[in-house]
Amino acid sequence: MSGMEKETTDFGKVAVLLGGHSAEREVSLMSGRNVLSALQAQGIDARAFDPAEKPLWTLKDEGFTRVFNMLHGRGGEDGTVQAVLETLGIPYTGSGVAASALAMDKWRTKMVWLTAGIPTPPYQVVDARTDWTQLVDTLGLPLILKPAHEGSSIGIVRIDHADSRRLAEAYTEAARHDPLVIAEAFIQGVELTAAVVDGCTLPLVRIAAPDGNYDYEHKYFSDDTQYFCPSGLPEALEERIRTQALAAFQVLGCCGWGRLDVMLRDDGQWFFLEANTVPGMTAHSLVPMAARAAGMSMETLCLAILKGTLSKYVA
Repeated sequence: MSGMEKETTDFGKVAVLLGGHSAEREVSLMSGRNVLSALQAQGIDARAFDPAEKPLWTLKDEGFTRVFNMLHGRGGEDGTVQAVLETLGIPYTGSGVAASALAMDKWRTKMVWLTAGIPTPPYQVVDARTDWTQLVDTLGLPLILKPAHEGSSIGIVRIDHADSRRLAEAYTEAARHDPLVIAEAFIQGVELTAAVVDGCTLPLVRIAAPDGNYDYEHKYFSDDTQYFCPSGLPEALEERIRTQALAAFQVLGCCGWGRLDVMLRDDGQWFFLEANTVPGMTAHSLVPMAARAAGMSMETLCLAILKGTLSKYVA
């Protein structure tokens, strides 16, 4: 048996979790299919597994020995599926239960980052009783209202004018997705993302979306959004951001792989917006883009992520 053949058989039967029940199901299906194709191209016995079609505990019955988790959003990225896999004793890609739950919670992520000295935009938790005039006085304009436990820009509303009625409507829209809503000061500047794979940060990706609106449509379906990798930033500045991105990732307890969203202001100050423990792997996704700039193909990237399961302890 060759070294490559042994390497692929070491993984056994791999379930690629995709789809699921979250608001990000459509993106998860696209991501999962790309990962499945990349693993199968390397001779790995990988099969698609959609928890919306059959229960997770059948993974054990069907003989799966490890999991490549591509479930985005709630139920897949928030520690829930990780806890089930821990209970089943099946090694899986990405962060563990506690880190996944923490990173999915934008409010508590901010509290940890601020305690650790990681810069993040000023914010306030809001509800239906919030004094919107006072909120604008505190955070300024523009500002962002967002559900605390959603991804892919779902439920996010930007507010440009001090209109209490519009703010109340924006809160209602965000709260439709999550009862916990935060308002965040809008950071004007360059939008960046930092991918982390196996303890290293990949080259930063600079994003230029139409009118600066990097929403769900522009993330996954539009060809109007431009991406630059290399980012074009001065080398020393990029290195500082990448170093702090890894620190921001690790202080949450995250491991394996992930992605952090960053805004770089014109004065050179940057702010971390959130951490993603199961980033997209679609044709428009940023981690594969950064990996290519680092000389990694999609197949090499997926294999590197899956290798993390070989040393992962699961009781």
